[in-house]
Amino acid sequence: MPTAHVIGLGRSGIAAARLLQRDGWQVWVSDTAQSEALIDQQQALSAEGIQVMLGMTFELEALAAKGLPQPERVVVSPGVSWQLPGLVEARSRGIETFGELELAWRSLQHCPWVGITGTNGKTTTTALVAAIFEAAGKFAPACGNIGHSACEFALSGKALDWVIAEVSSYQIEASPTLAPRIGAWTTLTPDHLERHGTFERYCEIKKSLLHRSEHRVLNGDDPYLRQQITSLWPEAWWTSVQGASPLTATGIPIPTVYVHQGWVKVAGTAIVSVNALKMVGAHNCQNLLMAVAVAHLAGIDAEAIATAVTQFSGVAHRLERVIIHQGVTYINDSKATNYDAAAIGLAAVDSPAILIAGGDPKVGDDQQWLRTIQAKAAKVLLIGKAAPAFAQRLNDIGYSDYERVETLDRAVRRAVEVAPQLQAKVVLLSPACASFDQYPNFEVRGDHFRELCLDVAQM
Repeated sequence: MPTAHVIGLGRSGIAAARLLQRDGWQVWVSDTAQSEALIDQQQALSAEGIQVMLGMTFELEALAAKGLPQPERVVVSPGVSWQLPGLVEARSRGIETFGELELAWRSLQHCPWVGITGTNGKTTTTALVAAIFEAAGKFAPACGNIGHSACEFALSGKALDWVIAEVSSYQIEASPTLAPRIGAWTTLTPDHLERHGTFERYCEIKKSLLHRSEHRVLNGDDPYLRQQITSLWPEAWWTSVQGASPLTATGIPIPTVYVHQGWVKVAGTAIVSVNALKMVGAHNCQNLLMAVAVAHLAGIDAEAIATAVTQFSGVAHRLERVIIHQGVTYINDSKATNYDAAAIGLAAVDSPAILIAGGDPKVGDDQQWLRTIQAKAAKVLLIGKAAPAFAQRLNDIGYSDYERVETLDRAVRRAVEVAPQLQAKVVLLSPACASFDQYPNFEVRGDHFRELCLDVAQM
């Protein structure tokens, strides 16, 4: 029996392990963490014949020391660095190494895929595309970096009409043969540089998914894509909120999907009113265009598109309205894990706003974020590991209306206290940071914020 090793005991790793076992592999799983929940999962998988090693960093020598055979295949969960020394060593020895999404692709490539990537906007676009396909009677739920693990669908045995996958740079990097029927690229700004090293490398990873796609949809309003990518794929569909005129005078193609007189149009045909989308922010209009383009390429009719857009309420943790308390709207934007996303989130809400920011800091350009704070924030409450550095950056630009409160609990309590004094309309959690200093992921951080806000409503 061939042997496989899965790194990471999260949802994706568990599904990958079970899929490998179903396909005839002897499977081991390792995870660097240890907790009661993981021990419970370890026992459950052991009963299925899948061995789990907790508190272990993947290294071939460590496996040999435990008397385990060298694996013939290594499958990596999305959060595991592709440059982990053990993975680098495995690849150097010629061991087949790839990500969980690649494993799912190998089982589900008989289905057409939509692969949606980008720095920002990909989650909302993916969720809206899935909603449109559902309205058209297609079984095509969202997966990948949103919703279910793709391997869970491969395990389920259900007949999928399409696979709708949000694909992060981490997943693309570890999925060398993933080739969607339709590839969409929402935006590109510097992100994950602590993992990928350079912006150029980050861009090349994103680009590789589109190279392998049969059809391509690109955001014509994104400066980088507009200036650098157009010559690569002259047949691509471009979207623009700026209308049907050429985007520049330098040969950039006229957008196929655009806004005209309040309607989203595809090559001149009205599909859905822009006002049908309930989500706030100009950026969500661009997300709408991307979703309409994907759906139209997939053959979805205008009626199903309009129905889904009208009913779509947005996604959790992205400008999610939690409560209105004493005239102040509390908004969860925990998914804004970089400066660009946080600037877009703050720009989208009413001012004056109280901003809660901070967490595990990332490398990036904070200039637009700082300008947006100056324009819209009545106060900034700083939390987490980034608080000292963010305080210094605010000092540097002459912004003094901030407090270091360290935790989300204190931030919400302080926001409730000062909101009446500042006549704030919004309390916004939009961290501009990853969550890993205080939370396992941005979803748990957003859930905690939601709980704290709902507690406020009981006061």
